[in-house]
Amino acid sequence: MSYSTFMYEVADGIATVRLNNPEKLNALTFRTYEELEQLFAALPQDKQVKVVIITGSGKGFCSGGSVHEIIGKLIEMNAEELHRFTGMTCNVTKHMRNLKKPIIAAVNGIAAGAGMMLALASDFRLVSDRAKFAFLFVKVGLSGADMGALYLLPRVVGLAKATELLFLGDTIDGQEAYRLGLANRVIEHEKLMQESYVLAHRLKQGPLHALGVTKELLEREANLDLESALMLEAKAQAGCMETADFKEGYRAFVEKRAPVFNRF
Repeated sequence: MSYSTFMYEVADGIATVRLNNPEKLNALTFRTYEELEQLFAALPQDKQVKVVIITGSGKGFCSGGSVHEIIGKLIEMNAEELHRFTGMTCNVTKHMRNLKKPIIAAVNGIAAGAGMMLALASDFRLVSDRAKFAFLFVKVGLSGADMGALYLLPRVVGLAKATELLFLGDTIDGQEAYRLGLANRVIEHEKLMQESYVLAHRLKQGPLHALGVTKELLEREANLDLESALMLEAKAQAGCMETADFKEGYRAFVEKRAPVFNRF
């Protein structure tokens, strides 16, 4: 398989997905979402791949959706187009969580917004001592309900801390992420990929079918199934994308000032 927005290679049963827009800290575009959706939808049928590692090129893991290539264009879309987009982004999470193969996020730098969700949708988060995390949705006038955040995050860090992270959008470092249980390990930056491949080989040597069943049941045994949660979040987020607060968040970002929400 060949992709235009990230590098993809398979060696010794391990697939490496490396987001490849380092100048913009690997910000996601519409095409990136499309290709990630296609990739993770196809991986269940790829018998060569046993374990997946997702990471970023350069200094960042993923800074979220591109301000100009996504957020600016969303403001011009109608309700149907917005819901189609949020449904696609949620499909990325759905395919990652439904994949009965371990996924390791090797977080080499900032993971923000949708980038944070790529890490959260993974099974393991190994983070560089330079990594930082932020759920930035509220910073542009959107709800924290994005790509399954309200389903996944409270299960990892608890409801109280999830509420704080999603309401405030504050940035935390790798050590704080580890303390909260958001990171499995904090690793010296230069050794991050080495340690990620060590874990990938360990998982690959394990009982892959049993690991797949374990992953599946971790999802199914929650009070609400993931797809129902994603349907709710896709609808809610598409609605937020039609609000004045979202437009104000975008303008404030472009104008390099603090947004003033709820003024319209």
